[in-house]
Amino acid sequence: MSKLVALSISIALLGGIWAYLALGPLAGMVLVWAGFIAWGCYFHTGGDNAALQKTIAGMIYGAVLAGIALFLVGLNPIGLPGATGPAVYIAVTVFFLVIVAGFNLLSVVPANVYGYAATAGYALESKNMAVTAMNMTNPVLIVALSIVIGAVFGMLSGKLSGMLSK
Repeated sequence: MSKLVALSISIALLGGIWAYLALGPLAGMVLVWAGFIAWGCYFHTGGDNAALQKTIAGMIYGAVLAGIALFLVGLNPIGLPGATGPAVYIAVTVFFLVIVAGFNLLSVVPANVYGYAATAGYALESKNMAVTAMNMTNPVLIVALSIVIGAVFGMLSGKLSGMLSK
């Protein structure tokens, strides 16, 4: 079997399992789409053990920074008016999103951005701003768990693809 067919089958099979888990037993705790973002990030980062580490670390780092930005926007600690506050808090956190690229685990800037964007997008769209909650209502925790499981499913699909193509 060709590598492309093997990869297609492995991703289809495991993608269906992931969707079932995210929409069934893990519903409310994970986001199917955030897991697929991590899955894709794993492959574009190299599809190996280092990619798994960098995907998880970078995307969770981005999710945490988005949580900080959302917290600051809600709190507006320096009292900036109108759209100025969110713009400043986002600018500051995005600076830290990129400046860390000198650290190996956070060197894949797109991974950092994916985690930030997924968290901010989910929180804003769902109007779930519980970024300080220490339970599964926290959008940072929901996205982080989705990232870990999605990246692991990416790794598993690569391994299954390798077995199928032999």
